[in-house]
Amino acid sequence: MTHAQNPARGIALMILAILLFTAMDAAAKGLIQRYPAPQVVWARFAGQFLIVALVLNRRVPVLVRTRHPVLHLWRCLFQMGATAFFFLSLTHIGLAEATALTDLNPVLITLGAALFLGEKLGPRRIAGVVAALVGAMIIIRPGAGVFTPWALLPLGAALSYTGNAILTRRLGPSESPWTSMIWAAGFGTLVAALALPFVWTPVAPADLAIFALIGMLGTAAQLCLIRSFSIAEAGVVAPFAYLGIVFATFWGGLFYGELPDQWTVIGALVIVGAGLYVWHRETNAARQERAAQDRR
Repeated sequence: MTHAQNPARGIALMILAILLFTAMDAAAKGLIQRYPAPQVVWARFAGQFLIVALVLNRRVPVLVRTRHPVLHLWRCLFQMGATAFFFLSLTHIGLAEATALTDLNPVLITLGAALFLGEKLGPRRIAGVVAALVGAMIIIRPGAGVFTPWALLPLGAALSYTGNAILTRRLGPSESPWTSMIWAAGFGTLVAALALPFVWTPVAPADLAIFALIGMLGTAAQLCLIRSFSIAEAGVVAPFAYLGIVFATFWGGLFYGELPDQWTVIGALVIVGAGLYVWHRETNAARQERAAQDRR
């Protein structure tokens, strides 16, 4: 099915998706201070599974079928890793810092696509990757007395998200987005449930709504993201994902009194600058390639 292109709406949906994702992360940070991380991760995926099952209803048996079960399992593993690493990091570092470090993923995706999908990797792409890594080092400042090993968790989330994105790109032309959502939700729910008997903490009645909210926010954000990419080119909407740093800073300050220090701001700007540079180069290269094809 081909979707009518609407760049303005695609941008709006991307911004909404990032706002919802960061709101989910902010809610998760509050819960992880009172409950084990596996329990919160389980709630995120179980909520998505229930919502998707209700929306699709009788279409679930059809859409769960796939010709690439192994790739889906790896993709699910990466997606769960991204969620688990990020949620766990929130018990020890600020929401803005964790989001800034996780936002390494756009340039890591560029590197991974070159290594595993055969896309070109020129000196400018390499420069963007190196600059983003420098930005990450500015934030975590190893050897400066402020580094904590917990800062490595958002980097693990960025790497996991990269693996998830590369496999999503690989599966994209041949699979329905709903197939990926069903597999990810089911896998995450089952794997996280294995840990529940060992870590389960009784949920206070006042927190039930927050657990439900995490599942709803994650599902709505994922749907907005899929829709955004279906009605607008990735090169048009992708840069707006960096608004996540702004939203995360807002949520962190509003709910937890967390404000990033000047080095975190500088490092985040370096990472964003590197990502925008790579996006600019990719957009120009794609435009020149289309122009060359039109002249043939």
